[in-house]
Amino acid sequence: MEDKRNIPIIEWEHLDKRKFYVLGICMTMMIRVSVYPFTLIRTRLQVQKGKSLYKGTFDAFVKILRTEGTAGLYRGFLVNTFTLISGQCYVTTYELTRKYVARYNNNNAVKSLVAGGSASLVAQSITVPIDVVSQHLMMQRKGESMGRFKVRNQDGKRLLVFGQTKDIIVQIFKADGFRGFYRGYVASLLTYIPNSAVWWPFYHFYAEQLSGLTPKDCPHLLLQAISGPLAAATASTLTNPMDVIRARVQVEGKSSIVLTFRQLMAEEGPWGLTKGLSARIISATPSTIVIVVGYETLKKLSLRPELVDSRHW
Repeated sequence: MEDKRNIPIIEWEHLDKRKFYVLGICMTMMIRVSVYPFTLIRTRLQVQKGKSLYKGTFDAFVKILRTEGTAGLYRGFLVNTFTLISGQCYVTTYELTRKYVARYNNNNAVKSLVAGGSASLVAQSITVPIDVVSQHLMMQRKGESMGRFKVRNQDGKRLLVFGQTKDIIVQIFKADGFRGFYRGYVASLLTYIPNSAVWWPFYHFYAEQLSGLTPKDCPHLLLQAISGPLAAATASTLTNPMDVIRARVQVEGKSSIVLTFRQLMAEEGPWGLTKGLSARIISATPSTIVIVVGYETLKKLSLRPELVDSRHW
């Protein structure tokens, strides 16, 4: 009889792929809408010098809402939705890599570490150009810009959303060429590959620990919903210094990770490496709960029919 303390992991071969992709895109879009404002706030906090504009996450939220309205919290959102493609590539790479690594090593931590890092490598190769454009749009404050490029008005009229996107793309290309869209690519890899590689093993570790501390009839989904944010907070704290540097490289047009790090340390000291961490954790906590519950539910809904009744949840 199955030990109900062991949380079953649904692997790639157990899934109905059509259901998995259709439901996955819908779920990801809902998550993006809910957490995007905190992604924008985190980026602005990381890029600003000291506390010249915002004192913290809540202060930034209030000021942006007051001066730019709700639309200000969603600058660059439409462009950012194209990362839905990289999101699907991420989960596909993650699941397929787990399946491949299982041939040589069936340790869950090893499978999660390798698969998480590989999935992030593939996803970031698609995401970075989208991020570069969306981050410059995030920097567009009312009447001014916090970044290198400023959306230009035509005949005194404010450009529509797609007009702003086109204007930023043209400015990036004129200034840096095609390489400009991959500015900060290495910094992104150094941020997100470790973040993803660390998140998955910690997620399974916390889930296993909680499983041993709770009654046997405790729903597995509840344990997973708690484990996700704990893993996200751990991974965010470990990788935030590199995330601050990545944001500055991409938005300020810097070409050297080392020089950006030295400048940050000289101007703001070690505390500069923690900038945006609270916003990152705040955005990660609800989003990770939704992602984990959604992803695990998505996998259960996508199970092949003959496997639906074979597991305890």
